[in-house]
Amino acid sequence: MLSEPRSGRLAAWGNALLAGFVSPDDAVLAIVGEDAVHRVEGLPGESGPVGLTLALGRLRALGVTGLRVALPAPGHPLGLSGPPDFNARALDAEEAVVCHGAALGLVPEVYEAGPDGDVHVEVVWHCLAVREAPPADVPSLGEAERELAEALREATEVLSRLDVAGSGPVAEAAVDAYRARAERGREVLAPGYPPRAVRVLELAQRVGLLISVAYENGHGGAVSASEMSARAVALRPVERTARRAQVAAYNAFVEERERGGR
Repeated sequence: MLSEPRSGRLAAWGNALLAGFVSPDDAVLAIVGEDAVHRVEGLPGESGPVGLTLALGRLRALGVTGLRVALPAPGHPLGLSGPPDFNARALDAEEAVVCHGAALGLVPEVYEAGPDGDVHVEVVWHCLAVREAPPADVPSLGEAERELAEALREATEVLSRLDVAGSGPVAEAAVDAYRARAERGREVLAPGYPPRAVRVLELAQRVGLLISVAYENGHGGAVSASEMSARAVALRPVERTARRAQVAAYNAFVEERERGGR
């Protein structure tokens, strides 16, 4: 969870575009980010891949009024509703976007090209049929915020107890430095999202960063295989909570519109 998922950028800025908060050019610029180009293939009415501007316009014409995020992991189909083919592809990518208002979903496939030192990234979003049903295991924003507060405490306690190099000031400094780099020149969420969603996403990212730093900063005191396994087991539910909260934050735009909040 060190980086913002591409599905999150597509859903957030796609929602802002569909609601009229941003222009097509601004939305596409934010979605593409540091990638070279994004295309969408399999879109109804198109014979081949098309650019994001055309794709988002076509989705609107097909009846799409909002976009939701799915961040599935093995044994946890978070945000998915089927069918199995779509779920399997989303699980392979570890992310997807599910349309609200039309039974369609988008799964990214990432390609790297170019010589060493000049590698560029291209993304193809595969548009597939989805089942119109409630997404799996997505909490409300309120539930996510409460769960995250507890998860942050648990993560810190677990890392300290296992003497992992991710629980002290060094880890906090690494998290703060990463956040400063990641947030320079970008918004946490697109215009139109409720402040609570921004708060929940920021906290979810912080919990995810703490877990990632713990895994990447060496073994700390957990030097044996059993201790390393204990650390992974202890942190897995915390990571799951962070992913659930991340999805709740990205999906808050659609949930509010469904409740008549916009």
